[in-house]
Amino acid sequence: MHRVTGTLFRAHVLKNILGINEQQFQISRTSSQLSSEKANSYNYVIVGAGSAGCVLANRLTEDPLSTVLLLEAGPKDTLLGSKRLMWKIHMPAALTYNLCDEKYNWYYHTTSQKHMDNRIMYWPRGRVWGGSSSLNAMVYIRGHAEDYNRWSREGAIGWDYEHCLPYFKKAQTHELGPDQYRGGNGPLYVSRGKTNHPLHHAFLEAAQQAGYPFTDDMNGYQQEGFGWMDMTVHKGQRWSTASAYLHPAMSRPNLSVAEKTLVTKILFEGTKCIGVEYVKNGQRKKAFASKEVILSGGAINSPQLLMLSGIGNADDLKKLGIPVVCHLPGVGQNLQDHLEVYVQQKCTKPITLYNAQKPVNMVRIGLEWLWKFTGEGATAHLESGGFIRSEPGVPHPDIQFHFLPSQVIDHGRVASTMEAYQVHVGPMRSMSVGWLKLKNTDPNDHPIIEPNYMSTERDTWEFRQCVKLTREIFAQKAFEKFRGPEIQPGNHVQSDKEIDAFVRQKADSAYHPSCTCKMGQLSDSTAVVDPQTKVIGVENLRVVDASIMPSVVSGNLNAPTIMIAEKAADIIKGLPSLQEKNVPVYKPKTLETQR
Repeated sequence: MHRVTGTLFRAHVLKNILGINEQQFQISRTSSQLSSEKANSYNYVIVGAGSAGCVLANRLTEDPLSTVLLLEAGPKDTLLGSKRLMWKIHMPAALTYNLCDEKYNWYYHTTSQKHMDNRIMYWPRGRVWGGSSSLNAMVYIRGHAEDYNRWSREGAIGWDYEHCLPYFKKAQTHELGPDQYRGGNGPLYVSRGKTNHPLHHAFLEAAQQAGYPFTDDMNGYQQEGFGWMDMTVHKGQRWSTASAYLHPAMSRPNLSVAEKTLVTKILFEGTKCIGVEYVKNGQRKKAFASKEVILSGGAINSPQLLMLSGIGNADDLKKLGIPVVCHLPGVGQNLQDHLEVYVQQKCTKPITLYNAQKPVNMVRIGLEWLWKFTGEGATAHLESGGFIRSEPGVPHPDIQFHFLPSQVIDHGRVASTMEAYQVHVGPMRSMSVGWLKLKNTDPNDHPIIEPNYMSTERDTWEFRQCVKLTREIFAQKAFEKFRGPEIQPGNHVQSDKEIDAFVRQKADSAYHPSCTCKMGQLSDSTAVVDPQTKVIGVENLRVVDASIMPSVVSGNLNAPTIMIAEKAADIIKGLPSLQEKNVPVYKPKTLETQR
């Protein structure tokens, strides 16, 4: 009884004190604009709670004295705190749902592509906590060691493989345990494909019959070859950066997170960045950063926001009447992406995912997943794949394969029509480079996206190789008992000319836009950030996301984007970079043969 009365009394006193403070705060607020600025001031303001932003929010708030505000244009990735109620995000097999609507997706489109029969290409990008890591196919691929050594040569000094590998490991807990290449105690859980599906096993066997090696870890010593994929799936659930980094940090008092908040402008005093302007619930507000504003909006939003705020090509900005803060002509330039085609084969046995996509079976699969996170709903089914070189003389793989025991039509927006299997295949170091620019000064309008796909002869040749080399794998003995007629391109497509036409009609984005705020040296007029991720020519502003890649890596972009944010967090904290020297990397015995 005493304890209860004491508690009630303390609560009453506290309420009175808080009441007085609240009154005082109201008075001081009316008397001074400054206090409201202080009330909405943080050490760091991070724009975008995506693959990079969630990592930064977690790492920067590890220091209890650092205050961070994280702003996200999209909604939370949970409903009433539940992942099950947001099954379209968290059930791995449900991934195509969010590629098909605008709820958690920016739903971008490119200009019509003149080298691809004037097609307008669809670009889904995440607009939700976790960003594109809440929408993607959960494939965890790091790229090749030589990608990072190339970055260093391109001006991103300190971003070579020996300085990046430790950050891939720091991020990761691999279910197979730590080794020289894998991490063992990071927030990002990574699992290995382990299906017994006969078509995945046939694919890996066929690749070996065609003369390619099996690799037991395409993120480890040897990327080249075929093997089981690593996936950001943990205990049957998608393991986005929101799950891995953001949710565990939410209880920290020094982290504030806002959803459905569109940042419209970066605020400057001269060339010093002081905060951002944003719109929430139709109201325009400001947030101030005493140390830095960090853009993690991704390869489209980050350059768009820079340009809206007066950082970009001065001529373009003046035409739109935007006051120039800093002439940086590289903003929005150097746009790179991966294209891929689906080579599809009819399957003679009813073992593909076709049956699983019938409504009654989808309900059964969904209920099993909701009950215990197991079954066919607990994987994205992209469990095997590979990397090969397109021709002799190529030093490391430039073609990537994802195998799927199903048929995908129009990004999954159209239902599968038959028992079939397919490979997603495409070149990884395309020569075509594009750009993006503002359409107007409205932050709600999408920018003009011009990827300039297939604009070089080399791109055309590489795609031809992709189709021919895939057909060769599908023709091997391992597929004999499953192989029906080829659906796509189809047997009528044989000559180079016919293959080229098929690629123009059917190739689509692999969803890897990047490089639009490239990292480089101050002497490089096209660089946007320096190797410390600071925007060149202004103070207290950084970009940390896939846009700062100097060139696209040979593989999927989610793992590299998380690594970039892990490494940038140490730079921002003023810590020396981690480094691991002389880690062995496979080189082919000879470059005189293609395999």
